[in-house]
Amino acid sequence: VDGVRYIVELPDPVGEVIWTRTRPSGITIRKTREPFGVVAVVFESRPNVFVDTAALCLKTGNAIILRGGKEAVKSNAALARAVKGALAEHSSAITASCSASPASSPAITASCSASPASSPAITAAVQFVEVQDHAAVAELVRAVGLIDVAIPRGGERLIRAMCEAALIPVLKHYKGVCHVYVDDKADLGMALTILDNAKVQRPSACNAAECLLVHERLAPLFLPMVRAWAKDRGVTLHDDGAGVEYLSLDLNVATVPDVRAAIDYVNAHGSHHSDAIVTNDAARAAAFLRDVDSACVYHNVSTRFTDGAEFGMGAEIGISTDKLHARGPMGLEELTTYKYAVTGDGVIRKG
Repeated sequence: VDGVRYIVELPDPVGEVIWTRTRPSGITIRKTREPFGVVAVVFESRPNVFVDTAALCLKTGNAIILRGGKEAVKSNAALARAVKGALAEHSSAITASCSASPASSPAITASCSASPASSPAITAAVQFVEVQDHAAVAELVRAVGLIDVAIPRGGERLIRAMCEAALIPVLKHYKGVCHVYVDDKADLGMALTILDNAKVQRPSACNAAECLLVHERLAPLFLPMVRAWAKDRGVTLHDDGAGVEYLSLDLNVATVPDVRAAIDYVNAHGSHHSDAIVTNDAARAAAFLRDVDSACVYHNVSTRFTDGAEFGMGAEIGISTDKLHARGPMGLEELTTYKYAVTGDGVIRKG
């Protein structure tokens, strides 16, 4: 509920003018943010995803189709009733808003104009798929012309299955293999605190650390501290788990000769999700932040901050490790595309 209230207060991105240019030809071009249209989200067990996703999509003028996992089907059904009830209760205001805004989503505008304010068409902007058969997911991601983009929220198996079946675009991240690199110029107390937070606070999260990299000059001093910490916190250390997403109290540990080797290791074995360097050397930190090819990179900060709420988005619809069209936590802006509106006064092209 707090997340929804925060989203309400955020600026509406729909219709925002990204830039305006007037060309020598006499045309004026405006690049504006627009809704996708219809978004399908397939998620697993966490029912908070239902409310977060519905709020983000409605705020951005998108219609939304949600399909949750069997573990929370009754909770999701209850949340669907609550959301639809709210839409029905405020349908007059929604209709007025649609009529006033030329930038409204075609999907929402169609619902607005279809019938009077009391129409169920408004509540149809949020749909809940109760069918638990896996074939339902395949139908969603093959709905060319009906659904504009699909977003999976779950494990690698779900994401790969959706991508393999899809005929529509899928925004995804396969897994979160996140690294913490401790440089030989690091504050060791800070390093242990960041490592503890990144690994132990919520080990099942995709932004939890799965690998610790240590500068080899620091290893004789720091690794005994790590082993003592691991014993105290119940963490199992591995030295052969490069590229593994444990999602548990397991941690791969490796040493590297310098920051360049750390960057190469992360790019080779990571999942382009979230990776951190702990160091007091500004030049090394800058190199790590510049050259690590991940959606989120951190200097002296835990990887656990890769989260829509922590990034000031109120909530997130997912964390993308794609490079097209969104990357990292996806909030309101990432649920929009854009168009170019070109105006002139009888301008014709001459070249």
